Amino acid sequence: MRVQTTIEIFDYWNRIRGAADAPLKSQVEPSAVPHLLQSLFILEGREDGDIVFRLAGTRICDLFGRDLRGERFSSLWAHGQHGDIERTAIGVMDHAMPALFNATGYSTVGHQASFEIIMMPLRSSHAACDRVLGAIAPVAAASWLEIVPLELLALDRSRLLPEKFSKVAPAELRPINESVAGKGIGFGQVMRRVVSQLLSAEAR
Repeated sequence: MRVQTTIEIFDYWNRIRGAADAPLKSQVEPSAVPHLLQSLFILEGREDGDIVFRLAGTRICDLFGRDLRGERFSSLWAHGQHGDIERTAIGVMDHAMPALFNATGYSTVGHQASFEIIMMPLRSSHAACDRVLGAIAPVAAASWLEIVPLELLALDRSRLLPEKFSKVAPAELRPINESVAGKGIGFGQVMRRVVSQLLSAEAR
C-alpha cells in the first residue's frame, strides 16, 4: 500500500473496528476523514446478487464521467473480469477481510494511469458484513484525470490484508499476484483458496 488515501482510510477503518473483524456502518464518521470523502465509496449487495454502489465520492464519479450510484461495481472493470471482481467483493464481506487492488485505468482516448483500490468490510448491524467501504486513488497525479473519463479498469495485482491473522507465519501470507487475463485460474478461485488456507492456519 503506497497511496496516502488508501493508507489513511485503512488506518481509520482499523481504528474504528477495534477488536472486531469489521466496524458497524454507524461507526463511520464522515467528519473524521473529510479530506478523503471524495475518493471513498460504499458497495452493497442486492437481493439479485449484484454488487452496486450505494455511494461514490465526487472524485470517483468525475474519473468515470458519470454518477455511479446504483451502478454495478463490476461495470468499471475490463470485460472478462466482471465475475471475479464481484466474487472478490462478496469474499470481502463473507470473510470480513479487506483486499487491496492495483489496477490500470484506461481513458476513452487511450490514456493510462495506475490506481490503488482498497475494499474493507462493513456491517449495517451486528449481523454478517453486508457492505464494503472502499477508496479509489491514482498512484500518481496526471493532468488528464477527471477531464478525460476513464473507460475501464484492468486488474494488475491484488492481495488480501489479513490483519486479524497476524499470528500466522509470514511465509503463509502469500500475496495474490494473479492477473485475471490469460490465467488458468480465476482471481475469485485464488482468493477463496488463500482465505481457506488462512482460516485453516488460524484454527490450528
